[in-house]
Amino acid sequence: MQQGQITTAVLGEQALTGAELPRMSNCPPKLTAVLPSHRPGALFILTISFLLVASVMFYQRTGKDTGGQLYSSPTEIRCEQFFPSPHHAIDGGSPASPGDVFFVETSEQINPSYLFTCAVESAARAHPETRVAVLMKGLAKGNVSLPSHWAFSLLSCFPNVEIQPLDLAELFSGTPLAKWYLQAHHRWEPYFLPILSDACRIAIMWKFGGIYLDTDFIVLKNLKNLTNALGLQTHDELNGAFLSFKPKHEFMELCMQDFVDNYNGWIWGRQGPELVTRVFKKWCSISNIQNGMICKGVSALPPETFYPIRWQDWKKLFEAISSSDLHNLLKNTYAVHIWNKKSHGTRLEITSQALLAHLYSQFCPATFAQIKDFEEQSRNVM
Repeated sequence: MQQGQITTAVLGEQALTGAELPRMSNCPPKLTAVLPSHRPGALFILTISFLLVASVMFYQRTGKDTGGQLYSSPTEIRCEQFFPSPHHAIDGGSPASPGDVFFVETSEQINPSYLFTCAVESAARAHPETRVAVLMKGLAKGNVSLPSHWAFSLLSCFPNVEIQPLDLAELFSGTPLAKWYLQAHHRWEPYFLPILSDACRIAIMWKFGGIYLDTDFIVLKNLKNLTNALGLQTHDELNGAFLSFKPKHEFMELCMQDFVDNYNGWIWGRQGPELVTRVFKKWCSISNIQNGMICKGVSALPPETFYPIRWQDWKKLFEAISSSDLHNLLKNTYAVHIWNKKSHGTRLEITSQALLAHLYSQFCPATFAQIKDFEEQSRNVM
């Protein structure tokens, strides 16, 4: 088992195949032969064609990150470049508190984005004595080799980061979700991937316990003192993007049962925020959730704990903010949800004073350095 790799979906435009390139490169000589009396024009066309071929070849070696940024072809990362002293393996040092930190990728994609890389790096830095497990559906079981990518190389510098194949049938076995999954993955539903993620997180929390985080979080502080807890995203709605529970907790068992009993794959959020909200209200026998309330040992943490920027205000992540204002905004925050569903197409100038740029530079400095390097490469090429 190799350590230190992550993944998330990268959306890229389809480039021309290598088979198409020779046909393009053969065009300019034919033009000069057919049009000998128009050599200046033919030379101009030849030059333009050459530039077009060069640009296509360059695009084949690069792709677009989910934030609109370029990433380069796979590179090896030197750990000492980012870590002056070696990190110690989690087997050494003081014993870690029980429970891993989990990230899940339910699509087949295995090309990490900047944000996903930052999420895992920030979690690994905040929990140096805790295993950070990334479960990826796109990896075949028993395959010890991983795709060559700069993010995999970078995260291998963290001995507490591990990557494992996501075996959905095995994960759901022995839970109320097993029968649902056997039926659901044979039919088409518009929100199947996010719903599958919703199912995975509650199954993981029930079976193994620990901490679950969506792949668009940037972690600021150690989360291990938050147990049997989830966060409010508004004054009366919970969100399961962060979960922290002991294994076999009854609250997670009720979430799995409610998932099946009230399943509707055609309503966005019904198996996600709506599910954990209605289960919590039943758990507490209440109609409204109070900010920061604790009910039968389960905490509903205030919005500023994980959602200091509301999803409706996601554009603020890309607006400039001073260091003092940032400190005041995040003084009670453990991790920041970036709302990637809304923000993924927005261009981030990584060297700007944008709120998100501050988070990258402070909490995932190795990813931050790579983004700066890639942006510089792209400017030099253009």
